Amino acid sequence: MPVYKYDVAMTCSGCSGAVTRVLSKLQGVDKFDVSLETKKVTVESATLSQDEILEKIQKTGKAAKVATD
Repeated sequence: MPVYKYDVAMTCSGCSGAVTRVLSKLQGVDKFDVSLETKKVTVESATLSQDEILEKIQKTGKAAKVATD
């Protein structure tokens, strides 16, 4: 199953909570992890593309991009 990683500008628990809420409601997400400390989001999905997930994260108002590491 594909695993996608993103860098997301999160500065507080409200930021990470917003991303968590969006991902938990997104159909097709099998598993995800949101880390406020590292400002990283990891998502496993068999049906969604990396860009589809990125778009949903960006709709929270947070600056997000595909992680390069």
